[in-house]
Amino acid sequence: MSESPGGGGPVSGPWWWRRRRSAALDVTLAVVAGVECAFGAYDTVHTRLHSGGSAAVAAAVLGALAGVTLLVRRRWPAVPVVVALVFVPGLFGVVLLVVSLYTLAATWEWASRRRRVVALSALALAESFGMALFAVLSPVPAPAASQLPPVWMLVVLAALVAVGLTVPPVVTGLYVGARRRLVESLKDRAYGLEAELDLLAEQASERARRARLEERTRIAREMHDVVAHRVSLMVVHASALERVVAKDPAKAQASARLMGEVGRQALDELREILGVLRMAEPAAVAEGHGGLAELPVLVEQSRAAGMAVTLTVSGDRRPYRGEAEQTAYRVVQEGLTNAHKHAGGAGVAVLLAFVPNGFRVAVVNDSPRGAEPVALPSGGNGLVGMRERVHALGGSFTAGPEPDAG
Repeated sequence: MSESPGGGGPVSGPWWWRRRRSAALDVTLAVVAGVECAFGAYDTVHTRLHSGGSAAVAAAVLGALAGVTLLVRRRWPAVPVVVALVFVPGLFGVVLLVVSLYTLAATWEWASRRRRVVALSALALAESFGMALFAVLSPVPAPAASQLPPVWMLVVLAALVAVGLTVPPVVTGLYVGARRRLVESLKDRAYGLEAELDLLAEQASERARRARLEERTRIAREMHDVVAHRVSLMVVHASALERVVAKDPAKAQASARLMGEVGRQALDELREILGVLRMAEPAAVAEGHGGLAELPVLVEQSRAAGMAVTLTVSGDRRPYRGEAEQTAYRVVQEGLTNAHKHAGGAGVAVLLAFVPNGFRVAVVNDSPRGAEPVALPSGGNGLVGMRERVHALGGSFTAGPEPDAG
Protein backbone atom coordinates (compact mmCIF):
# COMPACT_ATOMS: atom_id res chain seq x y z
CA MET A 1 0.00 0.00 0.00
CA SER A 2 1.19 3.52 -0.78
CA GLU A 3 -0.06 7.10 -0.73
CA SER A 4 -1.39 8.76 -3.83
CA PRO A 5 0.41 11.92 -4.98
CA GLY A 6 -2.65 14.04 -4.45
CA GLY A 7 -3.14 12.94 -0.87
CA GLY A 8 -6.06 10.73 -1.78
CA GLY A 9 -5.39 8.17 0.93
CA PRO A 10 -4.14 4.59 0.78
CA VAL A 11 -3.72 3.12 -2.68
CA SER A 12 -3.26 -0.39 -4.08
CA GLY A 13 -1.93 0.29 -7.59
CA PRO A 14 1.69 0.50 -8.71
CA TRP A 15 3.70 3.71 -8.47
CA TRP A 16 1.41 6.76 -8.41
CA TRP A 17 -1.78 5.00 -9.50
CA ARG A 18 -4.43 4.58 -6.80
CA ARG A 19 -5.95 1.54 -8.51
CA ARG A 20 -4.75 -1.00 -11.04
CA ARG A 21 -7.54 -0.17 -13.45
CA SER A 22 -6.34 3.45 -13.46
CA ALA A 23 -2.91 2.22 -14.52
CA ALA A 24 -4.48 0.07 -17.25
CA LEU A 25 -6.48 3.06 -18.53
CA ASP A 26 -3.41 5.28 -18.69
CA VAL A 27 -1.42 2.60 -20.50
CA THR A 28 -4.21 2.25 -23.06
CA LEU A 29 -4.43 6.00 -23.61
CA ALA A 30 -0.65 6.22 -23.90
CA VAL A 31 -0.62 3.50 -26.57
CA VAL A 32 -3.40 5.18 -28.57
CA ALA A 33 -1.76 8.61 -28.30
CA GLY A 34 1.66 7.14 -29.13
CA VAL A 35 0.37 5.43 -32.25
CA GLU A 36 -1.44 8.59 -33.39
CA CYS A 37 1.61 10.79 -32.74
CA ALA A 38 3.95 8.30 -34.40
CA PHE A 39 1.89 8.12 -37.61
CA GLY A 40 1.34 11.88 -37.59
CA ALA A 41 5.04 12.61 -37.18
CA TYR A 42 6.01 10.08 -39.85
CA ASP A 43 3.47 11.49 -42.31
CA THR A 44 4.56 15.07 -41.65
CA VAL A 45 8.25 14.35 -42.20
CA HIS A 46 7.87 11.88 -45.08
CA THR A 47 4.98 13.41 -47.03
CA ARG A 48 5.06 17.13 -46.34
CA LEU A 49 8.76 17.68 -45.76
CA HIS A 50 9.79 15.00 -48.26
CA SER A 51 12.60 13.77 -45.99
CA GLY A 52 14.29 10.41 -46.13
CA GLY A 53 13.23 7.26 -44.39
CA SER A 54 15.60 7.57 -41.41
CA ALA A 55 14.31 11.06 -40.54
CA ALA A 56 10.72 9.84 -40.81
CA VAL A 57 11.45 6.88 -38.55
CA ALA A 58 13.11 9.17 -35.99
CA ALA A 59 10.09 11.46 -36.07
CA ALA A 60 7.80 8.46 -35.55
CA VAL A 61 9.85 7.36 -32.54
CA LEU A 62 9.64 10.87 -31.05
CA GLY A 63 5.91 10.89 -31.67
CA ALA A 64 5.52 7.56 -29.88
CA LEU A 65 7.53 8.88 -26.93
CA ALA A 66 5.30 11.94 -26.86
CA GLY A 67 2.22 9.76 -26.51
CA VAL A 68 3.90 7.74 -23.75
CA THR A 69 3.98 10.91 -21.58
CA LEU A 70 0.34 10.20 -20.75
CA LEU A 71 1.63 7.56 -18.35
CA VAL A 72 2.70 10.36 -16.00
CA ARG A 73 -0.39 12.51 -16.43
CA ARG A 74 -1.64 11.80 -12.87
CA ARG A 75 1.75 12.48 -11.30
CA TRP A 76 2.88 15.45 -13.40
CA PRO A 77 -0.17 16.67 -15.35
CA ALA A 78 1.68 19.59 -16.97
CA VAL A 79 4.23 17.35 -18.74
CA PRO A 80 1.93 15.83 -21.41
CA VAL A 81 0.33 19.26 -21.98
CA VAL A 82 3.71 20.84 -22.75
CA VAL A 83 4.65 17.91 -25.01
CA ALA A 84 1.31 18.23 -26.83
CA LEU A 85 1.92 21.95 -27.37
CA VAL A 86 5.21 21.04 -29.05
CA PHE A 87 3.62 18.57 -31.48
CA VAL A 88 0.24 20.22 -32.20
CA PRO A 89 1.70 22.70 -34.77
CA GLY A 90 2.67 19.62 -36.79
CA LEU A 91 -1.04 18.80 -37.22
CA PHE A 92 -0.96 15.69 -35.01
CA GLY A 93 -1.16 14.81 -31.30
CA VAL A 94 -4.90 15.50 -30.95
CA VAL A 95 -5.50 12.58 -28.54
CA LEU A 96 -2.52 13.66 -26.46
CA LEU A 97 -3.78 17.26 -26.35
CA VAL A 98 -7.37 16.43 -25.38
CA VAL A 99 -6.47 13.91 -22.66
CA SER A 100 -3.69 16.05 -21.19
CA LEU A 101 -5.90 19.19 -21.02
CA TYR A 102 -8.64 17.20 -19.29
CA THR A 103 -6.15 15.78 -16.78
CA LEU A 104 -4.63 19.20 -16.13
CA ALA A 105 -8.01 20.75 -15.34
CA ALA A 106 -9.20 17.79 -13.28
CA THR A 107 -6.02 17.29 -11.26
CA TRP A 108 -4.84 20.79 -10.42
CA GLU A 109 -6.90 22.64 -7.87
CA TRP A 110 -8.52 25.64 -9.50
CA ALA A 111 -8.19 27.88 -6.44
CA SER A 112 -4.40 27.58 -6.14
CA ARG A 113 -3.30 27.03 -9.76
CA ARG A 114 -5.89 28.79 -11.87
CA ARG A 115 -3.26 30.96 -13.58
CA ARG A 116 -1.30 27.97 -14.80
CA VAL A 117 -4.40 26.17 -16.00
CA VAL A 118 -5.66 29.26 -17.83
CA ALA A 119 -2.24 29.99 -19.37
CA LEU A 120 -1.66 26.46 -20.69
CA SER A 121 -5.27 26.14 -21.88
CA ALA A 122 -5.09 29.51 -23.67
CA LEU A 123 -1.83 28.52 -25.33
CA ALA A 124 -3.35 25.21 -26.44
CA LEU A 125 -6.38 27.08 -27.83
CA ALA A 126 -4.15 29.47 -29.79
CA GLU A 127 -2.00 26.67 -31.20
CA SER A 128 -5.07 24.61 -32.11
CA PHE A 129 -6.56 27.61 -33.89
CA GLY A 130 -3.31 28.20 -35.75
CA MET A 131 -3.08 24.53 -36.71
CA ALA A 132 -6.68 24.43 -37.96
CA LEU A 133 -6.32 27.75 -39.77
CA PHE A 134 -3.15 26.56 -41.48
CA ALA A 135 -4.87 23.36 -42.51
CA VAL A 136 -7.92 25.07 -44.06
CA LEU A 137 -5.91 27.81 -45.75
CA SER A 138 -3.29 25.53 -47.26
CA PRO A 139 -2.83 26.01 -51.03
CA VAL A 140 -5.07 23.79 -53.14
CA PRO A 141 -5.14 23.14 -56.91
CA ALA A 142 -6.71 25.89 -58.97
CA PRO A 143 -9.85 23.97 -60.01
CA ALA A 144 -10.70 23.22 -56.39
CA ALA A 145 -9.85 26.74 -55.16
CA SER A 146 -12.86 28.19 -56.91
CA GLN A 147 -15.15 25.94 -54.89
CA LEU A 148 -13.80 26.98 -51.47
CA PRO A 149 -16.01 29.05 -49.16
CA PRO A 150 -15.05 32.61 -48.24
CA VAL A 151 -12.01 33.14 -46.04
CA TRP A 152 -14.03 34.39 -43.10
CA MET A 153 -15.95 31.12 -43.05
CA LEU A 154 -12.68 29.24 -43.01
CA VAL A 155 -11.51 31.35 -40.07
CA VAL A 156 -14.74 30.65 -38.20
CA LEU A 157 -14.36 26.94 -38.98
CA ALA A 158 -10.79 26.98 -37.64
CA ALA A 159 -11.98 28.76 -34.50
CA LEU A 160 -14.72 26.18 -33.97
CA VAL A 161 -12.21 23.35 -34.41
CA ALA A 162 -9.82 24.96 -31.90
CA VAL A 163 -12.60 25.51 -29.36
CA GLY A 164 -13.84 21.94 -29.86
CA LEU A 165 -10.38 20.53 -29.20
CA THR A 166 -9.60 22.56 -26.05
CA VAL A 167 -12.68 23.96 -24.29
CA PRO A 168 -14.71 20.73 -23.73
CA PRO A 169 -11.84 18.79 -22.12
CA VAL A 170 -10.90 21.74 -19.91
CA VAL A 171 -14.50 22.37 -18.79
CA THR A 172 -15.09 18.66 -18.24
CA GLY A 173 -11.87 18.35 -16.26
CA LEU A 174 -12.78 21.33 -14.07
CA TYR A 175 -16.20 19.80 -13.36
CA VAL A 176 -14.84 16.34 -12.60
CA GLY A 177 -12.08 17.76 -10.40
CA ALA A 178 -14.51 19.93 -8.44
CA ARG A 179 -16.90 17.01 -8.02
CA ARG A 180 -14.08 14.73 -6.91
CA ARG A 181 -12.89 17.24 -4.32
CA LEU A 182 -16.45 17.72 -3.11
CA VAL A 183 -16.87 13.97 -2.66
CA GLU A 184 -13.57 13.77 -0.76
CA SER A 185 -14.67 16.67 1.43
CA LEU A 186 -18.00 14.98 2.15
CA LYS A 187 -16.21 11.73 2.98
CA ASP A 188 -13.87 13.52 5.37
CA ARG A 189 -16.83 15.23 6.96
CA ALA A 190 -18.68 11.94 7.24
CA TYR A 191 -15.65 10.31 8.87
CA GLY A 192 -15.40 13.28 11.25
CA LEU A 193 -19.09 13.04 12.12
CA GLU A 194 -18.79 9.31 12.63
CA ALA A 195 -15.85 9.82 14.99
CA GLU A 196 -17.79 12.55 16.79
CA LEU A 197 -20.83 10.29 17.11
CA ASP A 198 -18.64 7.53 18.51
CA LEU A 199 -17.22 9.99 21.02
CA LEU A 200 -20.70 11.21 21.96
CA ALA A 201 -21.85 7.61 22.35
CA GLU A 202 -18.91 6.89 24.64
CA GLN A 203 -19.65 10.03 26.64
CA ALA A 204 -23.33 9.11 26.86
CA SER A 205 -22.40 5.61 27.99
CA GLU A 206 -20.04 7.06 30.59
CA ARG A 207 -22.73 9.48 31.79
CA ALA A 208 -25.23 6.62 32.01
CA ARG A 209 -22.72 4.55 33.97
CA ARG A 210 -22.09 7.42 36.35
CA ALA A 211 -25.82 8.02 36.69
CA ARG A 212 -26.36 4.37 37.56
CA LEU A 213 -23.52 4.50 40.06
CA GLU A 214 -24.89 7.67 41.63
CA GLU A 215 -28.37 6.17 41.76
CA ARG A 216 -27.06 3.00 43.39
CA THR A 217 -25.19 5.12 45.91
CA ARG A 218 -28.32 7.16 46.56
CA ILE A 219 -30.46 4.07 47.03
CA ALA A 220 -27.85 2.50 49.32
CA ARG A 221 -27.80 5.71 51.34
CA GLU A 222 -31.59 5.73 51.65
CA MET A 223 -31.61 2.07 52.66
CA HIS A 224 -28.98 2.77 55.27
CA ASP A 225 -30.91 5.73 56.66
CA VAL A 226 -34.13 3.75 56.89
CA VAL A 227 -32.74 0.49 58.22
CA ALA A 228 -29.98 1.72 60.52
CA HIS A 229 -32.09 4.06 62.60
CA ARG A 230 -35.24 1.95 62.82
CA VAL A 231 -33.41 -1.29 63.52
CA SER A 232 -31.15 0.45 66.05
CA LEU A 233 -34.22 1.64 67.95
CA MET A 234 -35.70 -1.85 67.81
CA VAL A 235 -32.48 -3.36 69.21
CA VAL A 236 -32.38 -0.78 72.00
CA HIS A 237 -36.02 -1.48 72.90
CA ALA A 238 -35.39 -5.22 72.76
CA SER A 239 -32.50 -4.84 75.22
CA ALA A 240 -34.64 -2.71 77.53
CA LEU A 241 -37.54 -5.15 77.23
CA GLU A 242 -35.29 -8.01 78.26
CA ARG A 243 -34.28 -6.17 81.41
CA VAL A 244 -37.72 -4.97 82.54
CA VAL A 245 -40.05 -7.71 81.38
CA ALA A 246 -40.05 -9.37 84.83
CA LYS A 247 -39.86 -6.22 86.94
CA ASP A 248 -42.23 -3.85 85.11
CA PRO A 249 -44.68 -5.59 82.77
CA ALA A 250 -46.39 -2.31 81.88
CA LYS A 251 -43.14 -0.73 80.71
CA ALA A 252 -42.26 -3.92 78.87
CA GLN A 253 -45.62 -3.79 77.11
CA ALA A 254 -45.02 -0.16 76.12
CA SER A 255 -41.56 -1.04 74.78
CA ALA A 256 -42.99 -3.94 72.78
CA ARG A 257 -45.70 -1.67 71.35
CA LEU A 258 -43.08 0.92 70.37
CA MET A 259 -40.93 -1.78 68.78
CA GLY A 260 -43.90 -2.84 66.70
CA GLU A 261 -44.55 0.77 65.65
CA VAL A 262 -40.90 1.33 64.72
CA GLY A 263 -40.81 -1.93 62.81
CA ARG A 264 -43.96 -1.01 60.87
CA GLN A 265 -42.44 2.37 60.01
CA ALA A 266 -39.28 0.67 58.76
CA LEU A 267 -41.32 -1.76 56.67
CA ASP A 268 -43.41 1.06 55.21
CA GLU A 269 -40.31 3.01 54.18
CA LEU A 270 -38.61 -0.06 52.76
CA ARG A 271 -41.80 -0.93 50.85
CA GLU A 272 -41.87 2.55 49.34
CA ILE A 273 -38.22 2.32 48.33
CA LEU A 274 -38.70 -1.09 46.72
CA GLY A 275 -41.87 0.13 45.02
CA VAL A 276 -40.10 3.11 43.49
CA LEU A 277 -37.25 0.86 42.32
CA ARG A 278 -39.78 -1.02 40.17
CA MET A 279 -40.80 2.21 38.44
CA ALA A 280 -39.18 3.60 35.30
CA GLU A 281 -37.94 6.75 37.03
CA PRO A 282 -36.06 5.95 40.25
CA ALA A 283 -35.07 9.55 40.97
CA ALA A 284 -37.66 10.01 43.71
CA VAL A 285 -36.55 7.22 46.00
CA ALA A 286 -37.77 7.82 49.54
CA GLU A 287 -38.30 11.52 48.93
CA GLY A 288 -41.67 11.47 50.65
CA HIS A 289 -40.38 10.60 54.16
CA GLY A 290 -38.59 12.90 56.53
CA GLY A 291 -38.88 16.63 57.08
CA LEU A 292 -38.37 19.34 59.65
CA ALA A 293 -41.94 18.92 60.86
CA GLU A 294 -41.25 15.28 61.76
CA LEU A 295 -38.22 15.96 63.95
CA PRO A 296 -40.30 15.96 67.19
CA VAL A 297 -41.59 12.45 66.37
CA LEU A 298 -38.04 11.28 65.63
CA VAL A 299 -36.77 12.71 68.92
CA GLU A 300 -39.69 11.20 70.82
CA GLN A 301 -38.87 7.74 69.47
CA SER A 302 -35.32 8.01 70.79
CA ARG A 303 -36.61 9.37 74.09
CA ALA A 304 -38.96 6.37 74.38
CA ALA A 305 -35.96 4.10 73.90
CA GLY A 306 -34.40 5.52 77.07
CA MET A 307 -32.24 8.29 75.60
CA ALA A 308 -32.21 11.65 77.38
CA VAL A 309 -32.68 13.76 74.26
CA THR A 310 -33.93 17.33 73.89
CA LEU A 311 -34.98 19.32 70.83
CA THR A 312 -34.34 23.05 70.64
CA VAL A 313 -35.71 25.14 67.78
CA SER A 314 -34.81 28.81 67.26
CA GLY A 315 -35.45 31.41 64.58
CA ASP A 316 -38.37 32.02 62.26
CA ARG A 317 -39.70 28.96 60.50
CA ARG A 318 -39.64 29.19 56.71
CA PRO A 319 -40.65 26.72 54.02
CA TYR A 320 -37.74 24.96 52.29
CA ARG A 321 -37.36 22.48 49.48
CA GLY A 322 -38.32 18.93 50.31
CA GLU A 323 -34.83 17.68 49.55
CA ALA A 324 -33.28 20.16 51.97
CA GLU A 325 -35.70 19.30 54.78
CA GLN A 326 -35.24 15.59 54.17
CA THR A 327 -31.45 16.02 54.38
CA ALA A 328 -31.80 17.78 57.75
CA TYR A 329 -34.07 14.99 58.95
CA ARG A 330 -31.57 12.34 57.88
CA VAL A 331 -28.70 14.16 59.56
CA VAL A 332 -30.57 14.19 62.87
CA GLN A 333 -31.58 10.57 62.35
CA GLU A 334 -27.96 9.52 61.79
CA GLY A 335 -26.80 11.53 64.79
CA LEU A 336 -29.34 9.87 67.10
CA THR A 337 -28.46 6.43 65.69
CA ASN A 338 -24.76 7.02 66.41
CA ALA A 339 -25.61 8.22 69.90
CA HIS A 340 -27.50 4.98 70.52
CA LYS A 341 -24.51 3.00 69.24
CA HIS A 342 -21.61 4.77 70.88
CA ALA A 343 -22.91 6.98 73.71
CA GLY A 344 -25.33 4.88 75.73
CA GLY A 345 -26.64 6.77 78.78
CA ALA A 346 -25.39 10.15 77.53
CA GLY A 347 -27.62 13.17 77.18
CA VAL A 348 -28.23 14.25 73.58
CA ALA A 349 -29.24 17.69 72.34
CA VAL A 350 -30.77 18.26 68.91
CA LEU A 351 -30.48 21.90 67.81
CA LEU A 352 -32.38 23.40 64.86
CA ALA A 353 -31.74 27.07 64.09
CA PHE A 354 -33.38 28.99 61.25
CA VAL A 355 -31.00 31.64 59.85
CA PRO A 356 -31.44 34.16 57.00
CA ASN A 357 -29.70 32.00 54.39
CA GLY A 358 -31.08 28.60 55.43
CA PHE A 359 -30.98 26.55 58.61
CA ARG A 360 -28.46 24.78 60.79
CA VAL A 361 -28.81 21.41 62.45
CA ALA A 362 -26.63 19.96 65.21
CA VAL A 363 -26.74 16.73 67.22
CA VAL A 364 -24.47 16.85 70.28
CA ASN A 365 -24.15 14.30 73.05
CA ASP A 366 -22.50 14.53 76.47
CA SER A 367 -19.77 12.24 77.64
CA PRO A 368 -21.28 8.78 78.28
CA ARG A 369 -21.82 8.09 81.98
CA GLY A 370 -22.64 4.75 83.48
CA ALA A 371 -24.38 2.86 80.74
CA GLU A 372 -22.47 0.77 78.25
CA PRO A 373 -22.86 1.52 74.53
CA VAL A 374 -25.29 -0.77 72.74
CA ALA A 375 -23.51 -3.30 70.53
CA LEU A 376 -24.96 -2.47 67.14
CA PRO A 377 -23.46 -3.34 63.77
CA SER A 378 -22.01 -0.48 61.78
CA GLY A 379 -20.98 -0.24 58.14
CA GLY A 380 -19.06 3.00 58.59
CA ASN A 381 -20.94 4.71 55.73
CA GLY A 382 -23.47 6.78 57.65
CA LEU A 383 -21.40 9.93 58.06
CA VAL A 384 -20.06 9.60 54.53
CA GLY A 385 -23.62 9.52 53.21
CA MET A 386 -24.60 12.54 55.30
CA ARG A 387 -21.63 14.52 54.05
CA GLU A 388 -22.52 13.68 50.44
CA ARG A 389 -26.13 14.75 50.98
CA VAL A 390 -25.24 18.09 52.54
CA HIS A 391 -22.49 18.92 50.06
CA ALA A 392 -24.83 18.12 47.16
CA LEU A 393 -27.09 20.95 48.40
CA GLY A 394 -24.21 23.39 48.78
CA GLY A 395 -24.03 23.12 52.57
CA SER A 396 -21.25 22.24 54.99
CA PHE A 397 -20.97 19.18 57.22
CA THR A 398 -18.70 18.42 60.17
CA ALA A 399 -18.55 15.45 62.52
CA GLY A 400 -16.15 14.57 65.29
CA PRO A 401 -15.50 14.41 69.05
CA GLU A 402 -16.10 17.33 71.40
CA PRO A 403 -13.39 18.57 73.83
CA ASP A 404 -15.29 17.00 76.80
CA ALA A 405 -15.32 13.59 75.10
CA GLY A 406 -18.87 14.06 73.84
